[in-house]
Amino acid sequence: MNILVTGGAGYLGSVLVPELLEEGHRVTVLDNFMWRQNSLAHVCADPNFDVVNGDARDEATVKPLAKAADAVIPLAALVGAPLCDKDPMAATTTNRDAIKMLLGLLSKDQRVVVPITNSGYGIGESGKFCTEETPLKPVSLYGRTKVEAEEMVLARENSISLRLATVFGMAPRMRLDLLVNDFVYRAVNDRAVVLFESHFKRNYIHIRDVAQAFRQALSRFESMRGEPYNVGLSDANLSKWELCEKIKKHVPGFVFLEAPVGEDPDKRDYIVSNEKIERAGFNPRWSLDDGIRELIKGYRMIRNTIYSNV
Repeated sequence: MNILVTGGAGYLGSVLVPELLEEGHRVTVLDNFMWRQNSLAHVCADPNFDVVNGDARDEATVKPLAKAADAVIPLAALVGAPLCDKDPMAATTTNRDAIKMLLGLLSKDQRVVVPITNSGYGIGESGKFCTEETPLKPVSLYGRTKVEAEEMVLARENSISLRLATVFGMAPRMRLDLLVNDFVYRAVNDRAVVLFESHFKRNYIHIRDVAQAFRQALSRFESMRGEPYNVGLSDANLSKWELCEKIKKHVPGFVFLEAPVGEDPDKRDYIVSNEKIERAGFNPRWSLDDGIRELIKGYRMIRNTIYSNV
């Protein structure tokens, strides 16, 4: 297929795009390279790869690229609550309005697979798993813009929404600000972390399994289309404290403490069921322990914070 990937030089795209090329697809990436990254340099020699330096919000740029695509994966977004709060207008125009514009340029036959966040579940009920039928109650601007984008995407039917758990793992365009990546970095370099509201729970997923989920959505599109799917590790619904306990098994000198005062500005707290996408054939290959081991090796190379989104 001809696949357009907006934001394709980012954390997820830098892993997904090479895998799509390996499968024989023709891939065009549109990215504004706001982080000055060269994360796709290693695929420039592939004749099936093309790249456009531009803004996913610019209709004149997007229109000819969208017209030539069989499928679109709109990864372009301001990702994470802190980054969105830092620039609310850019977050809204990129995460929601650019999706609306893109959908208006596509025919009903063109396929869309969009990443949404399971942040949309906000604060879940204690002991109750969030499924795709659970009402969405985002508690951040980031969550709200992604939920609104998902509503527009699924309304066109020839689309799939992947509600991603908190992603972890090494990538050519690395991010240190994601929870697992951040805590392992602190364990390796600082040997300590102070936790706020350590009982808050999240679900987690390795970045290569996220790429696998996108590839599966494309290959099994007809049987999956028109639906949202949670994408996470079913054995990794963990609190921040439990996550630190896992990390400590790999970094024995790691010390973590509960802060006696203060609170986490990110109020998300939920556990998630991934049964729906597992029934569709998704089988994650990377465990949380695999990812922690990988990150420890990666952090022997990375010693600064240019890889954070904020």
